[in-house]
Amino acid sequence: MKIIKKINTNAALGVDSQGNEVVVLGKGIGFPPVPYELKDLSRVQRTFYNVNPQYIGAVASLPQDILQVSAEIAELAEIELDCELNTNLPFVLADHLNFAVQRIRQGIVLTMPLARDVEHLYPKEFAVAKKALEIFYRQIGQRLPEGEVTSIALHLIVAEVENGDFHSVMMSAKILGEVDDIIEEELHLHLDQESFQYSRFSMHLRFLIERLSSGKQLDNNMDAIYHQLISEYPDIYRCARKVVDYFSTQWGWKCNDNETMYLMLHIHRLRS
Repeated sequence: MKIIKKINTNAALGVDSQGNEVVVLGKGIGFPPVPYELKDLSRVQRTFYNVNPQYIGAVASLPQDILQVSAEIAELAEIELDCELNTNLPFVLADHLNFAVQRIRQGIVLTMPLARDVEHLYPKEFAVAKKALEIFYRQIGQRLPEGEVTSIALHLIVAEVENGDFHSVMMSAKILGEVDDIIEEELHLHLDQESFQYSRFSMHLRFLIERLSSGKQLDNNMDAIYHQLISEYPDIYRCARKVVDYFSTQWGWKCNDNETMYLMLHIHRLRS
C-alpha cells in the first residue's frame, strides 16, 4: 500500500494495490515523509473506503479511540440490520459521540422528545443503538446518557438511506406522535405503547407514510369490506377520518379508501 498524504501521526490517505483511495488508521502511519510504500500491513488497524472528502479532514480532529469504536459500531449495525450502510457512518458517528462526551464534561444534558416514537418506528435500529452504548462504555470507559440511544439510532437510520434523508426520519416520528394524539382524543383512551398491537400499528403507519409520500398507495378493491366496517364501527371510522384529514391538511396527502380501511383495522386493534 502506498501512503500518499498525512492526516495526522496515526492516520493517512493511501492507495491500495487495486488503485483505490483509502483512509488508513494505524500507529505512526502518518509519521514518515509522504509519499512512501507501507510494506508492513500489520501496522494497519483499520481502513475506510469511499469516504466523502469532507470527512477526511475531520479525521485529524477526532480522537482515534472514538473513531475506532464508531467503526466497530458501524460494522455491528451492518450485521444486525443485514444491509449496507453509508460508508461515512463511522466518521459521522465519531463526530457525534465525541461531541456527546464533551457535553457531558460540560454538564450539558440534552433530551430527545421523539425517543418513544423512534423506538416503535425503527425497533431494529433502536436495539442496535442500545448495544452501541454498551460497546462505547466498554471501549472508552465513558457512560453516555440514555438519550444517546435515540441519537445513535437516528444516525443508523439515516445511514440506511443512500442520500441520508434525515428529514424523512424525523417527519415519521413527528407524524406518529401527532396521530397518537388524534386517536387518544377521539376514542378517549390512553395508548399502551409497550403493547404488541401498538408496535404493529406504528410499523403500519411507518409504511403508510412511505406509500403516501411516494404516491404508491394500496389499491385492493375491497369496497364491500370497507363499507361493512364503517357500518359496524362508526366511531373507529370517525377516528380514521380525523387521521386522514390530518394527512391531507398538514402534509397534502390524499388517502384512498383501501388505506383508510387498513388504518381502521389497526385503530380497532389498538382499542381492543
